[in-house]
Amino acid sequence: MSQPILQRDHRNVRGTVLYTSKKPERMDQERGREYFWISTHADGSRTCTAHCEIDDRPSVMRDITYSLDKDWVPTDCFVRISVGDAFMGTGWFRFHPQYAECETYTKLEGRVTQRMDIDTPLVTFQNHAIACDAWHLRLYDRTKPGPQKIEQILLSSPDHRGATGPMLFSISMFMQFIGEERITVKAGTFDALHFQFVSAPGLPIEHPPYDIWCTADGEFLFLKGGVAGYMQTHYELTELIRD
Repeated sequence: MSQPILQRDHRNVRGTVLYTSKKPERMDQERGREYFWISTHADGSRTCTAHCEIDDRPSVMRDITYSLDKDWVPTDCFVRISVGDAFMGTGWFRFHPQYAECETYTKLEGRVTQRMDIDTPLVTFQNHAIACDAWHLRLYDRTKPGPQKIEQILLSSPDHRGATGPMLFSISMFMQFIGEERITVKAGTFDALHFQFVSAPGLPIEHPPYDIWCTADGEFLFLKGGVAGYMQTHYELTELIRD
């Protein structure tokens, strides 16, 4: 029996995240935006493609393509960034069970080849797309309350805005579960899980607490987030389309 000419076994989710400020002198002022597209394949593997723009001077523009296998294990990622509306760097990352590697070219370092050995398969990768921040939350074991440490997370940049590199950088991360909530954002009303990133040892500058809400349906879709301290930034899902 012949198969149909057309094949579509995957499903798509696409959306928009608005970046705003919560500083008193800039309250609710738009400071950036992000457009993301997540494709989940029949075997459970998934890829997020995101275009991110930060307008605060010097502006940052980032394009990423990040893939994970059916068990949510990172496999590869592409990152390209510009800063101040000028090229900063471009790079490709690959994650093997025993090492991570990247090939990049940056404005400051030129051509860079990196290989970093890891003791266990990498559990998550921070490429600085806000949509992908929520994917870290799957690592929290909600049967064990209190702050939990993620021993190794690799970054494409240790800069809070992801404005350097891109190159491999390793840190550990702490997160805690705040609770289940039903929240409303501009994209709609959702059953949500509320978490907080409480620290990230190893960063050049300490990152303030970061509250983040994701969907409670096992997809860990980003809904909203806010960074306290000197940053006072807010992120909110304003559009969500499921294909």
